[in-house]
Amino acid sequence: MMTRLHLVVAALLSLAFGGLAVIGSPARRGDTEEDLLARLERERNPVKRAKFEIRLGRLKLLQAIEAYDQKDLVQGQQLLSAYLERMKSAWATLEGSGRQAHRRPQGFKELDIALRQDGRLLEDLAHRVPFHDRSPVEKAAQEVEELRSRVLKALFPSERPRQRGSRFLSLSGPHISPEMVRG
Repeated sequence: MMTRLHLVVAALLSLAFGGLAVIGSPARRGDTEEDLLARLERERNPVKRAKFEIRLGRLKLLQAIEAYDQKDLVQGQQLLSAYLERMKSAWATLEGSGRQAHRRPQGFKELDIALRQDGRLLEDLAHRVPFHDRSPVEKAAQEVEELRSRVLKALFPSERPRQRGSRFLSLSGPHISPEMVRG
């Protein structure tokens, strides 16, 4: 009796968590290339355009992975190139929007997350592809990492140097005033 209850609970939990994984995926089950291209053509908001580019890129990456799994290396390479172009296009859209990523991160965060996830997918794919055919996958993974680095720099810019004459003390080291020395 208890084992049946455990099986039912386990099945319900796996359905619930499996459904959440599909919902949170940038390449949703209902996404088709034609639908995403049509939405991309109509959309004028740069953040939404970038999100459609990301979803279209993920679709291309999943198609590339499938082509590599079917040993169709030429098709896989072409789809990887199409994937990279979509992700670069999403970055160009966001960068050209004039938005400051560290102040208004919408779109930039989604691109960062997608690039991080896609980097993992590409690493996994590189381990499954024969060594002598691995170069295009490794190159794509490297380009994804370079693009992600640019996105992260936009999201987290380095601090600006302190201006002279600032009334705030620097945190770089101990400051001793003459009053402190006299004691």
